[in-house]
Amino acid sequence: MPRITLIGYRGTGKSTVAGILARHLDCPWHDADAVLETRIGGTIAAFIRERGEPAFRDEEVAVLRELLEQPGVLATGGGVVLRAENRELLRRRGRPVAWLEAPADVLRWRLAADPATADRRPALSGADPLAEIEEALHTREPLYRECADAVFDAASDAPHSVAARILDWLATAPSARGPRA
Repeated sequence: MPRITLIGYRGTGKSTVAGILARHLDCPWHDADAVLETRIGGTIAAFIRERGEPAFRDEEVAVLRELLEQPGVLATGGGVVLRAENRELLRRRGRPVAWLEAPADVLRWRLAADPATADRRPALSGADPLAEIEEALHTREPLYRECADAVFDAASDAPHSVAARILDWLATAPSARGPRA
């Protein structure tokens, strides 16, 4: 059964691309944020308001550990790379790892157009979630790079095209076939 993990900032299309990949690979897929919300019985935004970001990140580690034990396609939360423990898990058990990237202006537009942004996508800095994108990308990009086996532009193509490029990469790249030594 195939295994591939998608990382990237919120709004890059990880969940949509994961579903497409799973259909093509004939395997299950998981959205880590959806699994986490089921586990906590509410939205991530509400959980962070009530218990704080450190408690959320603790739950995120537990969900990542659990989902990396299962085969298939995994769409991670956008901030999963913030914890060193998660980056190690991704490198050891999540490979191959594909980073979906998009510039801040594209992400800002997508998140503004998504009616779920206010309820489900918390602003971690206390600012407007749309205002914090550039700063968050600046912090996270080196961490995404540290984990990624390949980077895919998720800004200029439709999700089906992004998934097709990932499938081509999986079929041809030696590093896409499993964990690196």
